[in-house]
Amino acid sequence: MAKLNDIQAIAFDLDGTLVDSVPGLALAAQKMLADLKLATVTNEQVKNMVGNGIDVMLERVFKAVDTNPTKEYFAEAKQIFSQHYDKVMDEQTTLFPHVAQTLKTLYENHYPLALVTNKPAQFLPALLTSLGIKDYFSLVLGGGDVIKLKPHPAPLYQVMATFGLFSDQLLFVGDSKNDITAAKNAHCPTVALSYGYNYGISIATSEPDFLFDDFEEILTLLPQPKADAKK
Repeated sequence: MAKLNDIQAIAFDLDGTLVDSVPGLALAAQKMLADLKLATVTNEQVKNMVGNGIDVMLERVFKAVDTNPTKEYFAEAKQIFSQHYDKVMDEQTTLFPHVAQTLKTLYENHYPLALVTNKPAQFLPALLTSLGIKDYFSLVLGGGDVIKLKPHPAPLYQVMATFGLFSDQLLFVGDSKNDITAAKNAHCPTVALSYGYNYGISIATSEPDFLFDDFEEILTLLPQPKADAKK
């Protein structure tokens, strides 16, 4: 496999790429719906709603239960959801296989690492700390930290500006069409993970530069780290 010899830094999506967040998101949504005395949604439904930020996910939740909330009702529901998610997020969010060791390998080989997620920034510090990966990231960008969310390329432009990179020097790793579209629009090389969340559609249809089934395969693209990460 060809090496990406010009890569100077790597940016990652969070949900569906580094972590399996569906159980926590679904549980918080189910608790919110119960509080509002509405019908519920399944974990599988929520899996296909993730990727465009909390507001869009909740809009999809309400559509699934045939509810058209007013602006005020939606704001109240979002607050209820956030309260529940804050309580269940840590125990219901887990790293995918090989993520921790692969991030450690990249960090030890002096690759600056960035996190670029549409998840609200308020949830990120505690979550990354509980997962044990916070210290690997030089830059963390969540919803509210950038002017536009993915699939807009703005978050990746911000990463490049912060790290002082050209587009071909930043590798972006994600699991959804929003990730691949954002990276393509920013002219960055892309890695897609097949195991993530992509609205029930194969991520191969987004035509990433590389498509892997296992997170640690990222190491095979880079000249310095060795592809020997273990569980």
